Amino acid sequence: MNKQLKKKLLILSSTYPRWINDNEPGFVHQLAKRLTSHFEVHVLCPHAPKAMLEEVMDGVVIHRYKYAPEKFETLVNDGGMLANIKRDKWKLFLLPSFFLMQLIAINKLIHKIDVIHAHWIIPQGFNLYLLVLIKPNLPPYLLTSHDADLYSLKGNFFNFLKNKILASACSITVVSNTMKKEVIKLAIPEHKINIQPMGVDLQNLFVVNNLVKRNKNEILFVGRFVEKKGLLDLLNSLPLVLKKFPNIILTLVGFGPQENAAREIAKKLNISQHVNFTGPKNQTQLIEYYQRAALFVAPFKETKSGDQEGLGLVLVEALGCGCPTLVSDIPACEDVINGLTGVSTFNSGNTEDLKNKILAILSNQSKFQESKVNISIKKLKYNFDWEVVADKYADLLTDVYYS
Repeated sequence: MNKQLKKKLLILSSTYPRWINDNEPGFVHQLAKRLTSHFEVHVLCPHAPKAMLEEVMDGVVIHRYKYAPEKFETLVNDGGMLANIKRDKWKLFLLPSFFLMQLIAINKLIHKIDVIHAHWIIPQGFNLYLLVLIKPNLPPYLLTSHDADLYSLKGNFFNFLKNKILASACSITVVSNTMKKEVIKLAIPEHKINIQPMGVDLQNLFVVNNLVKRNKNEILFVGRFVEKKGLLDLLNSLPLVLKKFPNIILTLVGFGPQENAAREIAKKLNISQHVNFTGPKNQTQLIEYYQRAALFVAPFKETKSGDQEGLGLVLVEALGCGCPTLVSDIPACEDVINGLTGVSTFNSGNTEDLKNKILAILSNQSKFQESKVNISIKKLKYNFDWEVVADKYADLLTDVYYS
């Protein structure tokens, strides 16, 4: 497409890489850079210490807005907004300036924008809703909900607010069938809702490598150390696994507010020598972990607040690398695992069932490693490969522009 004919797309996100190879979740950038073949892509996201205010990354023009003195710009990174506030209550005082400065920054940019893609109902969707009230000529926008922004903040007031925000969007995407049902409960017309997950690079990064021998004694966990990921359940099941497989090592890739609790549990259960805390890893670094582990475990669960996983792209990453996978039976994961080989499930939150399923897989590793991986990968690519996902989002955004 001729560059002069490209429409200008503004992507709004509260989570975005601060620099190349940042350990922060990068799925919004992965989508943004692939949309540059369809649009002139601009991203508006919060500033963070040591990040640039303006830069071009992979063809994406990035604008970062300041919302506090630099050393205090810590609301969204290293665990996410809700987890950070839960861990450090003082960060609640950052919320007013965060919302206000984002609103001002959006208002400065929209006069040269043709179409908007906002990620998360709150805060990005909320600020667009406010602008709709005062600017009837606001560019049309697509609003994407990922998980916590929909499942958290319960009660009549927040349900009313979420309804208003979602209703103001021209179109809505959610990442799973389960989330679509939740949006419909908010009295949003079904025709406005599209199921479209984020993607995974299943062509170049997360691929099977038959030259790498799997470590029969390594169990892998990848994700943020927050309640809905179920890490503490996995740790509590490990002593029972070690009784039969005394050489097992549990590798934990990630970070988050539950790290201290996880270390304390490992110490209390006397399994610290069997738990390897690696810290966060970027996409390229993750590959070797998926390709060598005997088993990847995703013990997702619903929290007391109602928050839960929206889809679980780590499942796609693991399965793309041919890694045998065990995941809890929360509904959202069905969108990934339905009909796939090399994956098993257990009852969410049930450490006894988790332990039994881990033992069953470790006791018969050859069966799981010889499963028909290629069949699964073909289906994964059709639903989750980034090139496919980006084209679908390009079509949705084009429809929004012309709606």
